[in-house]
Amino acid sequence: MKMKKLSTLLIATAAVLSLAACGKKTAAKSDTVKVGILQLIDQSALKDAKNGFMSELKAEGYTGKKIKIDFLNANGDQSNLKSMSDRLKSDKNDLNLAIATPAAQALQNADKDTPMVFTAITDPKSAGLTSNVTKPDKNATGVTDMVDVKGQIDFTHKLFPKAKTIGLLYNAAEANSVFQIKIAKAEIKKLGLKVVEKTAATTNDVQQATEALAAKSDAIYIPTDNTAAAAMATVGKVSEKTKTPVVNADATMIKLAGVATVGINYHDLGKQTAKMAVKILKGKKVSSMAIEKPAKTRLVTDASRMKLFGLTQAQVEAAAKAVQ
Repeated sequence: MKMKKLSTLLIATAAVLSLAACGKKTAAKSDTVKVGILQLIDQSALKDAKNGFMSELKAEGYTGKKIKIDFLNANGDQSNLKSMSDRLKSDKNDLNLAIATPAAQALQNADKDTPMVFTAITDPKSAGLTSNVTKPDKNATGVTDMVDVKGQIDFTHKLFPKAKTIGLLYNAAEANSVFQIKIAKAEIKKLGLKVVEKTAATTNDVQQATEALAAKSDAIYIPTDNTAAAAMATVGKVSEKTKTPVVNADATMIKLAGVATVGINYHDLGKQTAKMAVKILKGKKVSSMAIEKPAKTRLVTDASRMKLFGLTQAQVEAAAKAVQ
């Protein structure tokens, strides 16, 4: 009888220890944060945003086994966006990051349950990502890359006061770009200048569109457009060959094509977005986190193109100061 009781006790003890071990494994697993990242296309600005996001997560202590990241790049393909969004949903991540508007739209369509932060998006409201920027209502929040387009057109005019026609290059399929171009056109007309538009549906169209603009424009303005950004080196070659200056909304692209801009740094944008992501991972509700604007802008110049177009640093700084 005593042996039977002892055997029963040993079995019960083993069961408890086994459950405890399972509990430890479960707890260890839950300590690893799972983050999915969906990027629209492989271009410098979006890559900088992703790297900024990653570096800030690391600074916040999300390193090694504490975090598991699934990074997916759609390479500008809509079918990839859908399949990749479905995959991230099935991963049951703690949080997803969308980089650029089409990526955010695809991810939101596929997964309305996982909290999402986004970056490199100009107008999240018109993109359908929220109906309230101060109290997000669709489980998504983040940082916009909306720049002062009106101020940038004024900046372009001050840099090149003799320019009578301003060319605009963008992809008409990108909601971000259409939104910015509308503002740019209104300001150009307000200044009494002419507008010429050319659109590029793919990166393969950028060279022809830029050459057509250069033939009809005295200066070219490019908004934060993903298609143009992915082919900015081509824009730079056309600009230098035709002696047509370019002003970019995206500071990252100045080194490839532009003369100067008062714009945002996408690495900074990614870091700012990560700070929001960390708050969500620690329990803050998405609906309580207003969508943020870029924390800062910078004057960025390219010395070689400034020289090409007869501008000094002092002139550029004065133009920037006048519109800030």
